[in-house]
Amino acid sequence: MTRLWDKGAPLDAQVLHYTAGEDHALDERLVRHDVRASIAHARMLHAQGLLAQADLAAIVDGLTALSAEHERGEWHIELADEDGQTALERRLTARIGAAGARIHLGRSRNDQVLAAIRLYLRDVTGALAGAAMQVADALDALGQRESTTALPGYTHMQQAMPSSVPLWAGAFAAELRDDAAGLRQVLRRVDRNPLGSAAGYGTPGLSVDREATRAALEFATVHTPVTAVQLSRGKAEAQLLLEITLLMNDLSRFAADVLLFYTREFGFLALPDAFTTGSSIMPQKRNPDVFELIRGRSATAQACLTEALAVCAKLPSGYQRDLQLLKFPLFRGIDLAHDTLAILPPAIAAMRFLPDAIRLDPAIHAAEEANRLVVSEGIPFREAYRRVAAKLER
Repeated sequence: MTRLWDKGAPLDAQVLHYTAGEDHALDERLVRHDVRASIAHARMLHAQGLLAQADLAAIVDGLTALSAEHERGEWHIELADEDGQTALERRLTARIGAAGARIHLGRSRNDQVLAAIRLYLRDVTGALAGAAMQVADALDALGQRESTTALPGYTHMQQAMPSSVPLWAGAFAAELRDDAAGLRQVLRRVDRNPLGSAAGYGTPGLSVDREATRAALEFATVHTPVTAVQLSRGKAEAQLLLEITLLMNDLSRFAADVLLFYTREFGFLALPDAFTTGSSIMPQKRNPDVFELIRGRSATAQACLTEALAVCAKLPSGYQRDLQLLKFPLFRGIDLAHDTLAILPPAIAAMRFLPDAIRLDPAIHAAEEANRLVVSEGIPFREAYRRVAAKLER
């Protein structure tokens, strides 16, 4: 296939495979967002007198139909297309003729793909924040169900002070709500209209209305100056992956507690068979694989963040093809967080603590006793501390 921008002989197949990589497959999730941005761009061109009404109508109808067909799985982006932007324009031109070839006026694949990614990320950040809140709600419900269940609180892996299931679950719920707030803050870098920046230097000799596309796509602001748009690539992506990493770290620590409490030595917690697996050799065992994988996948989230940061490090200004490589760690991190958050509410809902198996060290109230001595006798805390320590040594 000769691509839309080929100027002579078609691209060597080996070069195509190496340069396109996985981009055509990764862009599947961006098609509907690309269509929305393309329609906004076409309407702006018409308003500026750069596109005839008949051509605009054909473009809008053609893109709308292509988007619906893609949603139904009737076509997919091919390796020969290299990316979703080319796949759409090629199919649109094949469907409506010369009008389809007019849609690219005043834009580059650089601002086109970035507009689609930002629209996608705007949806994703809201969805992930909402899913984190659902896990927090599930933890609150666990605390309510187990409102009278005491737990030892640990420092240095030793029983330290009295705690409870509501305190334990409530702590993770609070941090997940903080993670949700962090995810929403990513919008500061996402919610800026890149359209009209083209390849990074605007559209010399062509009057485009960047405010019109901003309003149509409901971006908060226009990203200016045009030279800053490509320079910003990777920052919103890395910020989102950082927030995902922090979220996954919280979920990893929660999973680590669950795994410890589920051991036979602790025996604090029962998990249902639906969230455990059997052993291939030991008939008696049920393995808490879901929580082990949650614990382990925090490493994957961190690796995605590191990869995204490294792609952009030391790049000169302007567009570089390296930036294409941001999609893989970005989408992998998003999918990882989404899948993890989705499995946790039913898993938490099925948890059951076993109060009869939970033993608190009698010395766990030592700090409370020292505080009482300070209040009742007015002695310095260090004196109270020494008295309680001496009493426990007898």
